[in-house]
Amino acid sequence: MTVKQFLLAVLNGESIGVIIALLPSALLNQLLTTAFPHSPLVAQITAMTALVQSLLPVIAAFAVGNLLKFHIVDSASVALAAFVAGGVTTATANGVVIAGTGIITNMLITILVASAVVLLIGNRLGQFKMLVEPLVVLLVAGGIGLITLKPVAALQHLVGVGVANATHLTPLVMGGVLGLLFAALIVSPLSSVGVATAISLAGVGSGAANAGIVAASFTLALMGARVNPLGGTIAHFMGSPKIQMANMLSKPKLFIPVLLAALVSGASAAALQMQGTPFSAGFGFSGLIGPLTAWQNSTGALLGLRVLLAFVIIPAVIAVIINYIFVRRFKFISETDVQLPEI
Repeated sequence: MTVKQFLLAVLNGESIGVIIALLPSALLNQLLTTAFPHSPLVAQITAMTALVQSLLPVIAAFAVGNLLKFHIVDSASVALAAFVAGGVTTATANGVVIAGTGIITNMLITILVASAVVLLIGNRLGQFKMLVEPLVVLLVAGGIGLITLKPVAALQHLVGVGVANATHLTPLVMGGVLGLLFAALIVSPLSSVGVATAISLAGVGSGAANAGIVAASFTLALMGARVNPLGGTIAHFMGSPKIQMANMLSKPKLFIPVLLAALVSGASAAALQMQGTPFSAGFGFSGLIGPLTAWQNSTGALLGLRVLLAFVIIPAVIAVIINYIFVRRFKFISETDVQLPEI
């Protein structure tokens, strides 16, 4: 295995883990709470899907282990380290609280180190593998992950401060810039939701950020529609375009069409006065959170049509144009550039 193959496996596994852990909540929560706001059954379902999100470090670790052809003990050892350093646990006076999805960047660092440790020692432990490997990986990779957790969280906060500066621009420019920035965040190891909540991004800025993510989702889904399974294509916008993180980071030219689409879509959403909340800003089309939040929080005439334009029609049209120019006409992007790994 080359270093590049190793890194791609870790990135792809992390991306797949994000989709698996977040998709149940994305598919159900917003729709059910909007349709049945006072139902005890819906409250139970949303509690279940919220709890599952906190298993993201464990699921991502097993996804990476699968792509690296690890044995069960190997993958479980990586999962232990990822769980303790993923940012989903908080120590309190009364015990440990498990909540949220954690800090994806630190999960990536921890899983990367843990997988490297497994590759270094896994075949050298013989009959003591089951006894020794989980402890060694936990202490080494988990310990390093705990050391990097606060600096990585601080880095994410600094990124949020930088993004917040875009909110001081004129509305149309602000919309385009925020759409572009959040499209870049959603396909990076950073958390778009974490950045949005850190800077309390609301109003038109939140709507534009969501529209940028939607444009990235539609564009990536369409560019790879011929080489990816239908479920993988739909996962781009009903789940998250973060599923393309490995492809985006290994082929930086993909950022050009994606960010161009997000720029136009974000500016369009700002022009249409789409509103949002800090919670909704980083989700895009996932679970219809972006469109439904805009519909609930925006005002003015023809609201339904404006929401449809901002979150469906304009991103879809832009995706078709981008796909024709970059994939069909000039062959700048190949469909295999956005091909997803087999899972």
